[in-house]
Amino acid sequence: MTRLVSTATDNHQALQSSKSRLSDVQVLDAISQYVCDAKLKIGDKLPPERELVERLQVSRNTIREALKRWEALAIIKRRKGSGTFLTADIQPGDSFLSLNIKNDPENILHTLEIRRTLETQAGALAALRATPEDLSEIEKRIDEVERVHGLFGGAGDQDWEFHCAIYRASHNPIFEQIIAGMHSAFHAFFEAPAQQNFADGSLSLHRDLFNAIKARDPDLARSITHKILDITETDVRRIANG
Repeated sequence: MTRLVSTATDNHQALQSSKSRLSDVQVLDAISQYVCDAKLKIGDKLPPERELVERLQVSRNTIREALKRWEALAIIKRRKGSGTFLTADIQPGDSFLSLNIKNDPENILHTLEIRRTLETQAGALAALRATPEDLSEIEKRIDEVERVHGLFGGAGDQDWEFHCAIYRASHNPIFEQIIAGMHSAFHAFFEAPAQQNFADGSLSLHRDLFNAIKARDPDLARSITHKILDITETDVRRIANG
């Protein structure tokens, strides 16, 4: 039976408030230290997001982005309505990738060059390695992207989950870990009010990408991913040029 860990003061020294703004990596370092100090085991429940927000004095979005790193590595599992649970051992000294990416067109383009290499390879490997369960998950995610986009004209969070399903289907967890390190800047750029229709032109290609992966065609998956990122790059350059 999962035990709810005590919130005793001595077990939360690693989660003390900070006057300076913490990055998601620093947040993970603090939570990691807490896990070790509290001697949490696999199956134990982490403190709720609101408690982490209060103790670390960071935004809820920062906490969520940080925890996405761990979720990408299968270190934690989020259960809707139940909380976040540890699913892997954390050891002192475990480190997490830190990327400092400014939210402006020039840096987004620099990041996109790196992301293009990773995304295309992840899609190709997913076409080769995806299990039936992986394919079902990717299909569920693209269905949700299309549904939410049809209702609201945008589906940034759902789009991210779609791509994460592809990274996981590659069966190389480092893809999601690295790309998650770039995601915050992209997310902020995509969600800016002036960019609400950003990259809409690639929506139909996402379904094509799923179909290529399902057809076990790595070359086609790679080609379609390039097309998606071509549209993204064009939109970023358009915004940069006013």
